[in-house]
Formats: sequence, C-alpha cells, structure tokens
Amino acid sequence: MSLKFDLITTDGNARRGTVHTAHGDFQTPAFMAVGTAATVKALTMDQVAATGTQVILGNTYHLMMRPGGELVEQMGGLHKFSGWHGPILTDSGGFQVMSLSSLTKMKEEGVEFTSHIDGGIKHFLTPEKSVQIQHQLDSNITMVLDECLHLPAPREKVEKNVEMVTRWAKRSREAFVDRDGYGIFGIVQGADFKDLREKSAHELTEIGFDGYAVGGLAVGEPQDVMFDMIAHTTPFLPTDKPRYLMGVGTPLDILGAVERGIDMFDCVMPTRAGRTAQAFTRHGTLNLRNAKHRDDSAPLDDKCGCPACKLSRAYIHHLTKCNEILGATLLTQHNLWFYQDLMRDVRTAIEQGRFAEFKKEFIENYTNKD
Repeated sequence: MSLKFDLITTDGNARRGTVHTAHGDFQTPAFMAVGTAATVKALTMDQVAATGTQVILGNTYHLMMRPGGELVEQMGGLHKFSGWHGPILTDSGGFQVMSLSSLTKMKEEGVEFTSHIDGGIKHFLTPEKSVQIQHQLDSNITMVLDECLHLPAPREKVEKNVEMVTRWAKRSREAFVDRDGYGIFGIVQGADFKDLREKSAHELTEIGFDGYAVGGLAVGEPQDVMFDMIAHTTPFLPTDKPRYLMGVGTPLDILGAVERGIDMFDCVMPTRAGRTAQAFTRHGTLNLRNAKHRDDSAPLDDKCGCPACKLSRAYIHHLTKCNEILGATLLTQHNLWFYQDLMRDVRTAIEQGRFAEFKKEFIENYTNKD
C-alpha cells in the first residue's frame, strides 16, 4: 500500500486533510520547509521541528551531486542522515537541471547536463534514474521527472512539453517501487493554456499517482494568471489525492491557492528572507537592517511565540548589522514559525467553515488595507 490521504472536510474549494506516511502524518493545508541539501539553511532539525513544520523538502539534483544517493543510502537514508525523522518529499531535480546547468540537452531518454559544481563532467538524468535516486534517499514522496519550460513559451512548444511530461511520468511511475507509507506524485504542466492543463491532468490521472502537483507556475507570471490556472486545473484532479503547488510562495499566494483547492506548498522565501534580514509578520514584512529598528524595543510580532519574538527588534537589528550568524538563525526560525502559524490558522478556519472570513481578516492586517 502507498501513502494515504484522508480528506476531512471542505469549506468551498478549500480542503482540510491528513497525509499518512511511513514516517508519520502531516496535516493539510501544509507548508513544507525547503531543505535542499538535507538541511534547512541556518537551522538544526530540532529548531525546524519547533516551528511546527511537519514535512520538509529535499532536492534530488543537489543530493545526487553531493554527497550522492549511494552515500545517503549507505548512511541509512535521508531521515537518519539529516536527523529529520518526519515525512520528506524530494523534488525530482528537473527544475534545477534546467536552471543551474550551463548546458542541457533534452532527449527522449532524459536530459544531459553539466553540473554547476563539477563543471565539465557530463551527467545524464532519466525519469528512471531520478526515481531510483529518490528511493536511495528514502523519500516518502517521490516526484516524477518533468521538463521545465522557461515562460512565456509558444503554444507549440508547450504542447510538446505536455506530451513529454506524460511519457516521462509513465516511465517514472513504472520505475517507482510501491511500498507502505511511500508515494509518487505526477506533475501537471501546460503553462497558461487551459486546455493543455486539462489534457495534462487527464493523462496523469489515467496513469494513476498518489498525489498530483501543479507545476510550471510561480515563474514570473502575474498572480491572477497563476490563480486562474489553479482554479481551472484542480477540478480535473482526484478529490481523494493531495494536491501540491510547487514553489509557492508568499502568504497571499498560499491563501489564494488554498481557496482554489491546493493542499501542499513549498518555497525558499521564508528561509531565504531570514538570511537577508527580512521578517514576515501579521502586519506585513520588516527589513531589520533599516535604521528605524535601531532603538525599537518591540518584538517582531507580538502574537508570535518563537525565540526571536522574545527579543527586541533593536537586538535583531544589531545582529544583522554586525552580520552575526545568530541574526540569520533567529529570523529564519521566526519566518518558518510565522508560516506554520498561518497554516495552522488556515486549517482551523476550514474546520470551522470560516475560511473566507479568515482570509479577508488576514489580508486586511497583512496589507494594512481595508
């Protein structure tokens, strides 16, 4: 048996559920902390867990480059290797191959590329190899290898992309080893063409996956286009499987996507922001390098229970101006804490049938607008 998903309740199109994996359950809607190279930057795994994070994301491309799937497997898998004992999802590496490599060659069999680490050495990643590496990592949720387009793209190119995604998805599914508490997700593509999104969703559901991701969004298109594509795509996905919007995003992006039926999210935004002196709060974002925080005794967010919010903005401003590592650690943990508080509030609002009201109140506070 693969991993299981229980849809507990709905409020409009917003969904409240539980995903059951071999390394524990996680509640949806869920935000996954990004731990690209088997680490959530600047934090220990205990600090990550303290934020309320239930599931983290690793990346096949980076982990195959170093330390290598074989070594991680030898060390007992990604959970034991990293010290994170909860659920782990691993991205297939397709996006990184396209975005980081100085040279890629797409073929029917897979993609040939040069690593951003070792320069001239050629590598070849196939759908089967990506799944095999994720098996070595002992990932609870494996993602199929897909072809990532740079948008905007002409329709003819997107049509070919959708066809390739389906073929590779089928090969990925066939290579996946079914076992209790583990699953594999397909990735819907189609850019901003509604009929191609529908076609991709239908073809992937015919293959049959444990969950479905909406890919190829949050790559520079306007927010209204992203929301429109999500709203058009989710009705074609099975209601009894989790839905994952890849690489999203801001708090407002997450709320809009939950409203349109998305269950899972990941983004580097909260952790990257923490390393650049940015803090998310219920009243918008703060730049702790700004001089106005030099003598500010207030906490970052008076409704947050994280370690950073037991200190003053003045102290954290001091740390960031001195480039102290502690500043990045505190802000990173705070930002993840904020995101997990948001997701917990979202889940409660759906359970209570008041998601629309909660969303309106949150946006009013966050943007300071009526």
